[in-house]
Amino acid sequence: MRNRELADLVADVLGPVEGRLLLEELVLGALGDRTGAAALADGVEPRDVWHALCDALGVPESARWGTDLHRQAPPRHAGR
Repeated sequence: MRNRELADLVADVLGPVEGRLLLEELVLGALGDRTGAAALADGVEPRDVWHALCDALGVPESARWGTDLHRQAPPRHAGR
């Protein structure tokens, strides 16, 4: 997953404004008590940020990939 794909998912699943605010302001324990934006800036992979954000918000697996039926869901890293 690339940063652009993450941005598309955030907007599609969480809403364009709300999603961006959550990415920039919600501190996530799974990301070392950083926001998603800070974790990305520190080199954390976008798919790990996405899964951490969805886990924290209780987004079910079936809803994590938005409305694009052809979008491939990035797997979690092993052990996470």
